Amino acid sequence: MSWIHELAERWPDMWPVLWLGTLDTLYMVLWATLFTVLFGLPLGVLLVMTDRGGLTPAPAVKAVLGAIVNIGRSLPFIVLMVAVLSLTRFLTGTTLGPTAAIVPLSIGAIPFFARLVETALREVDRGVIEASHAMGARRLTIVAKVLLPEALPGLIAGLVMTIVALISYSAMAGAIGGGGLGDIAIRYGYQRFDDYYLWATVVFLVIVVQLIQSLGDVLVRRMSHR
Repeated sequence: MSWIHELAERWPDMWPVLWLGTLDTLYMVLWATLFTVLFGLPLGVLLVMTDRGGLTPAPAVKAVLGAIVNIGRSLPFIVLMVAVLSLTRFLTGTTLGPTAAIVPLSIGAIPFFARLVETALREVDRGVIEASHAMGARRLTIVAKVLLPEALPGLIAGLVMTIVALISYSAMAGAIGGGGLGDIAIRYGYQRFDDYYLWATVVFLVIVVQLIQSLGDVLVRRMSHR
């Protein structure tokens, strides 16, 4: 068990690096989640509203929005990061670091979350929507007070899934200097052939994902039985 002894000796030096990497990862993911919800939620609502049989049928608009979402989802994240380097530099002034990584993270997650929002909203009982419409409720009122509240458990589950995907994306962002645990795994683990750093980052990422998934499961259960 010599590896345990060596890990114990190296841990005081590894811990600050891993902790800062975790903070950078959470920083990227939290800000990217905020932008994803701000843009992805309305986009998902529009996909449902403009569909045939929706509150505001517009097949042409639905086709355009659907194409944009499909294109965004079809790009591998590592390719997307490189493709938006110019936009990242324009928005943040740099292409390196956690702040720069927020741009491709958000762009990659918005279409993913929009599709999850669309799926959650489609599961709402149409009878509830038709009853609200028959009572004279306006479209925005139906969306705000019927669609979104009724779909809340599914929306939360979709958000948790998106956050977990963002954590995975943030690890890949380390490949081009995005910072976070992915950067530590590459610079300290892979490039220096240091298995201790490599496996430590894996353990930290698993712990973060498990905590977020567990919290999300609790919220979904509470929303489902309210």
